[in-house]
Amino acid sequence: MSKTITQTDFNFPGQKSVYHGKVREVYAINDELLVMIATDRLSAFDVVMPKGIPYKGQILNQIATKFMAQTQDIVPNWLIATPDPNVAVGHLCTPFKVEMVIRGYLSGHAGREYAAGKRILCGVAMPDGMKENDKFPEPIITPATKADNGAHDEDISREDIIAKGIVSEEDYIQLENYTRALFQRGTEIAAKRGLILVDTKYEFGKTKDGKIVLIDEIHTPDSSRYFYAEGYEQRQEKGEAQKQLSKEFVRQWLISQGFQGKEGQEVPFMSDEYIESISERYIELYENIMGEPFVKADVTDINQRIEKNVLAYLAK
Repeated sequence: MSKTITQTDFNFPGQKSVYHGKVREVYAINDELLVMIATDRLSAFDVVMPKGIPYKGQILNQIATKFMAQTQDIVPNWLIATPDPNVAVGHLCTPFKVEMVIRGYLSGHAGREYAAGKRILCGVAMPDGMKENDKFPEPIITPATKADNGAHDEDISREDIIAKGIVSEEDYIQLENYTRALFQRGTEIAAKRGLILVDTKYEFGKTKDGKIVLIDEIHTPDSSRYFYAEGYEQRQEKGEAQKQLSKEFVRQWLISQGFQGKEGQEVPFMSDEYIESISERYIELYENIMGEPFVKADVTDINQRIEKNVLAYLAK
């Protein structure tokens, strides 16, 4: 097994606070910068798995930062630099307390809700007569509240977000516009790789001067679902499962082991062999999504490597 990074406890110069998310750890520096470290933790059903996945943090960070660069012409983002394969440094922002989820196809959570008989998701109507993984006539936005401290994110409607003052109407309209534009760009990039961008989520924040920017991750296998375009129509016609690129394969394995993150359920044992297979799958995801070989970083001592690279960057 390769070495992994599952937690950090750094004390950088000017550090004011640290936030430990499900996968990322965010250090606030001098009320100006955020140092975001992508760990190798794996979260499914809002539960962090006991073991880290080799190279997962590097994969997520590199996909996210490259997509930030490919979309900055349509949406400004928080990113300034990437001083380490697992690290992104950006502007300090105040995050909006909603995740902007957009779905082009009836899959995942939407598919499970639809199968249970629901035809309204987050206040948005879903047409009758659809099969799992069918394409929606138009992409739908189904927001979720951004949970604190690892709690479950909750579906919420546009109307409730505005009525409860979670986001102002003016800002929310901008978030929707950005979400649709990003999804369109992501769809176009995916198509060039022979992929279908099925659904994804975006997170936004506001800078000190009040500008809305894209934060966190974008179009990674943790935040997005991809299908292989080749054979999609035939599989739909035959009622077969779609060949997909996302961490849905982990969720399906957990479901098969009787785990969906519900109260009283225990995370099933993951063998070293299974952990290694997840790592290999994430590398496959990277290479398909980015259209380039994945280059493994030195993991002899990841914590020391990250600390050294971040300190060197901050010293500038």
